[in-house]
Amino acid sequence: MLNFVIQTARDAGGVLIDRLGRAQVSNKGDIDLVTEADLAAEKLIIERIKSHYPRHAILAEESGASDEMAAGKSDWKWIIDPLDGTTNYAHGYPCFCVSIAVERAAAVEIGVVYDPTRDEMFAAERGQGATLNERPIRVSTVDDLNAAMLCTGFPYNVRERPNFARDFVNFTMTAQAVRRDGSAALDLAYLACGRFDGFWEDGLNAWDVAAGVLLIEEAGGRVTDYRGAPLDIYTPKVLATNGRVHDAMMRVLNS
Repeated sequence: MLNFVIQTARDAGGVLIDRLGRAQVSNKGDIDLVTEADLAAEKLIIERIKSHYPRHAILAEESGASDEMAAGKSDWKWIIDPLDGTTNYAHGYPCFCVSIAVERAAAVEIGVVYDPTRDEMFAAERGQGATLNERPIRVSTVDDLNAAMLCTGFPYNVRERPNFARDFVNFTMTAQAVRRDGSAALDLAYLACGRFDGFWEDGLNAWDVAAGVLLIEEAGGRVTDYRGAPLDIYTPKVLATNGRVHDAMMRVLNS
């Protein structure tokens, strides 16, 4: 199944690249965008899944939950973000990806994040480790928050999350650097391969994090909520690290 997910993500990424710079853009909220490329990539992924795994449930960013998911008919669930980083994509900023995760009995078993602009395929299968373009990856070994490179995202409803600015300022003052790239799935994949040391964000959805969380766990990292409890991918607060700076980041978030 992993090879099938990888190929599907690669083909969806091809759709994104083919339409980059010419995809029509529309609004699905005050500032939340959707492009025809999102819809075309999601259509490809869903049709591919239905042709090979017709009884599996699907949760996709643009089309929502499938009938199988709503009826609770399957232990298998595909969690899809066909284009994570839509605003970047709409502006031609080359930081976006395809994210596909496969969940079985409420546990993510497969996670794939594909960056088509760099042809980087991040993949993980539970218990089998994580890879980047088929080479094993591990989280970083940075153990001091003062030397850590962190990343985060700005929630669309930032005005409703007053702690966001406080946390951003606190981490800017305590870490070596903080970045904001606009694609949570890619941020998590970068953490899994050691490019970032820690990540936090409030307001994410399951399709933003499902694949990336497995990548990090299989690469030796740690993912929890802000207070250190096991992460539920259907809740909004995510703290992910190389494990070594996790407690220090929790202290900042809960100060």
